[in-house]
Amino acid sequence: MSSVQLVDVAGRRRSPTTLPEFHAGRPPRNKGRSYAADPPTVDEIVAVMRHARQARHGNRLNGLIVVLWRAGPRIHEALSLTETDLDQRRGSILVKHGKGKRRREVGMDAWAWTALQPWLEQRAKLPVGPLFCVVVGPTRGLAWSPAPRGSSYIARPSRLGCDGALRHISSATRMLLSCCTRGYRCR
Repeated sequence: MSSVQLVDVAGRRRSPTTLPEFHAGRPPRNKGRSYAADPPTVDEIVAVMRHARQARHGNRLNGLIVVLWRAGPRIHEALSLTETDLDQRRGSILVKHGKGKRRREVGMDAWAWTALQPWLEQRAKLPVGPLFCVVVGPTRGLAWSPAPRGSSYIARPSRLGCDGALRHISSATRMLLSCCTRGYRCR
């Protein structure tokens, strides 16, 4: 390296390792290694579901965990489900806008439907809308459509802010709790 001092735009000294030519010609240290996925075990998922209270928020969180775990949709697909997308008789869930704007149908077993039932009973008392809506409190990251005063507002998510699957149970719990508050609002 030359004796020239490297500085960034703020005038602070910059490390030579941040330059693209510093690592030129060297293979990455993790080249050729593959890392196995570390999904949560069944016991860990059930422990998270037991930890949730049996109130409206707990039932909604348990329902979201069950749908993500047993049916396997992406988080934005699960948050955009409506009540009409569920078909308990056939054991299927219709994902209208999946990856690549494709429509698909995913299956869910009988145990998952029984675990989802408490939320569906409480959801029936709320206004028509998304299945996993925000029950109480303000929503974040939403662009509200202009509607006349007194009518219900329709929300469209501008950015849900998370993606991925249940890989680590502690991060999954944080992800689910934050995504539930960023979804649609029921009024």
